[in-house]
Amino acid sequence: MQRSTSRLSLTLFSLVSTGCLYFVAATSALLLSRFEGGLAFIWGANAYLMAKLLTTRVRRWPAIVLACATASALSTSLFGMGPLAAIPMAIINMAEALIVALICRHFLSGRPAIGATRPLMVFILALCVVADVVTGVPAAAVASLLTPVSFGAAWLQWYTGHALGGLICAPILVMLMQGEFRRWRRDKSRAEKIEAIGTLALFTLVTVHIFYWARYPMLFAPLLPLVLIAFRIGHMGAAASIVILALIGGMATLSGVGPLTIISADMGERVQAFQFYLAFSFLLSMPVAAELNGRRRLYQLLRDSEARYRAIAEHSGDVVLNIGVTGTIEYASPSAMEQIGCAPELLVGQLAAKLVDPQDRPQVVAAHRRALTRPGSIHTVEFRPLLSIGAMEWCEMVTRAVVDERGQPSGVISTIRDMSRHKARQRALQQVAARDSLTGADSRRAFLEKLEAEILRAGQGVRSSLLLIDIDHFKAVNDQHGHGVGDEVLTAFVDRLKPGLHAGDSIGRLGGEEFAILLPDRDINGASQLCEQLRARLVDPIPVSGGKHVVITFSAGLVELDGSSTRSAMLEAADKALYRAKHSGRNCFRLAA
Repeated sequence: MQRSTSRLSLTLFSLVSTGCLYFVAATSALLLSRFEGGLAFIWGANAYLMAKLLTTRVRRWPAIVLACATASALSTSLFGMGPLAAIPMAIINMAEALIVALICRHFLSGRPAIGATRPLMVFILALCVVADVVTGVPAAAVASLLTPVSFGAAWLQWYTGHALGGLICAPILVMLMQGEFRRWRRDKSRAEKIEAIGTLALFTLVTVHIFYWARYPMLFAPLLPLVLIAFRIGHMGAAASIVILALIGGMATLSGVGPLTIISADMGERVQAFQFYLAFSFLLSMPVAAELNGRRRLYQLLRDSEARYRAIAEHSGDVVLNIGVTGTIEYASPSAMEQIGCAPELLVGQLAAKLVDPQDRPQVVAAHRRALTRPGSIHTVEFRPLLSIGAMEWCEMVTRAVVDERGQPSGVISTIRDMSRHKARQRALQQVAARDSLTGADSRRAFLEKLEAEILRAGQGVRSSLLLIDIDHFKAVNDQHGHGVGDEVLTAFVDRLKPGLHAGDSIGRLGGEEFAILLPDRDINGASQLCEQLRARLVDPIPVSGGKHVVITFSAGLVELDGSSTRSAMLEAADKALYRAKHSGRNCFRLAA
């Protein structure tokens, strides 16, 4: 409860302070620059409100706007156009600040207009092109009704006073409210602070001389040190310079001294001329400072990124290469000596493709080109190195493009990793997966892949055959002797058949006691002869555990491969032939119809 009361008191104090500051700013403008009895020629109160809205959460806006609207009405009633204009002018003032704040929040995702070129440009356009053009119409209407000033003159007074006042003051106030000065004071070194103070002191002397002592109008003279400050100190220095220029030049102009006295016009027009000069100075220095600030941040990020990249590249076991658009190596990490056996400095200037086995170069070059064509995407390719030391047989290269400031690819970064162990494990797993764990024959999947490839060869005119085999009465073997003996019989069955096959033939276990034999480059006649030879190999009984012997035979279906048929069709044709062999008394083979 106490904490809630304390928070409420703090909120009320903040709102009262906001209203008081707005009142002081508005009253000062009315007392100092309402020369013709109409609108003020200088108006910075709304700049304070804009800065407040841009640096505050949206849910607090209604209370802030209400406090400033009250202050605006009170100031207008007491020191401006009177009570009749108080409420209309308060509404118009609040509308101007809200339009700017809403546009900036929408286009900048909540970021206030400081520190970078784009946010600053959005703020300037929102203020000068939208808010003050729109709100100037009702403001001029109110002023032309209640004062002798014409509608056109009142609109011009509103636009120049509010646009120039907001343009000059709001970004500076935003920086102060966001603690930019505290961060600048914390981050800068002692030498940089001394340089900033000295430079601003020199700028102050130049400005005082121009506006108070100079015999000739030299308004251009402060512009050079202003740009120099923007370059050397940044946006905080540029903001401080604008404040110094506004205070010294403004006081001189209002006092009737300085270079603007050469203008043969009333005080209002001189103040407008000074505001235009101040706005020109602002636009000369602040965008430059904002751009430089953004570049400094980018440079810092790049420097940090470069340090991280160097640390990773120089201490990683992987080879890191910077490769140009033409494929020339621009940088090689120290691990190149360990992995490739070549000093990094000797690789620089060489074509990266020369590190790759000629058989794999097209894939590597294609990956390099894809990376350049699609920046932002990662491309991976495996290849065999042309040069290596140790047991490095396979490498994996991960490539990504590097883009320049225009977004165009200027080269790639490639990381090369030794994949030899992974490839060896992959081959071992493939070999395991390709073999039936019991009999050593091809697994079903491996055999069907070979069959698919052979059908493609048959489509090119090669004559090959498929033999589908089923052991006769194998269930009785399991029932009489047990599954252990059944497994021995299956293994011995394959061992008996293998010696009768040619080097290119394949025997696979499709499941249970069903096997298949692929006979490449053998027509139906040659396959028939081989089938009879295989049957003859099973004449002798198979010895099994316990000193027993088991006699087995097989039935088979034989089909010559047709290149225009599918794998399923070939298996189905052989299966039908096998079915006829079983119904023909078994221990025989039949040809597919």
